[in-house]
Amino acid sequence: SHGAVQFVSNGWRAFLHRAHIDWRIIVMYGIGSAIAAALLASITYEPTKAWVYLMLGLVPGLAWLPKGKFHLDAAKPIHAIACGLFVTGLNVIAGVSGPLLDVFFVRTNLSRHTIVATKAATQAFSHTVKMVFYGLPLITAVDTGLPPLWFFLVAAPLAMTGAWLGGKVLDRMSDVNFLKYTRLIVTALGAVYLLQALALFATS
Repeated sequence: SHGAVQFVSNGWRAFLHRAHIDWRIIVMYGIGSAIAAALLASITYEPTKAWVYLMLGLVPGLAWLPKGKFHLDAAKPIHAIACGLFVTGLNVIAGVSGPLLDVFFVRTNLSRHTIVATKAATQAFSHTVKMVFYGLPLITAVDTGLPPLWFFLVAAPLAMTGAWLGGKVLDRMSDVNFLKYTRLIVTALGAVYLLQALALFATS
């Protein structure tokens, strides 16, 4: 259910900003996603939530390293493939990958509209993989455990409205402020994940 709603949200956001999508990144990301799908189909490893949260909490630190020393940049083909591989893999396994995706975009020279549009397209792609990965077994299942239809009928329009309103806010920002605030938000999210990881480790 989460994957379906996220697909609608990101798919609609990508459609609204379709003129700004960097398709070169999408192609390389798609290659990485395909590799992730092949690996996931052949392994059964599933990390604990504590380790996933720990990684998501530490990853934003990469956004603060000196740019001349090390930085991830989705505009570079190899980095875009790595982004598709790790973001799609983590999204399918753990259901969350936002901070990791942001680290690949927060240090690029792309405009804010290109970043938002391309990220939305990559996430729509990743959530498609997730829905296929978990959805196929549900086709033959007697009890799918899915929410009722009304949930999707309410959630989908709300997600689309949120994407539209977000675009209006984006239009009023500058590229510099967008990247600055994105890096701060990603760092704050990382801190939250670290606290959750510590709490899980403490109780395990």
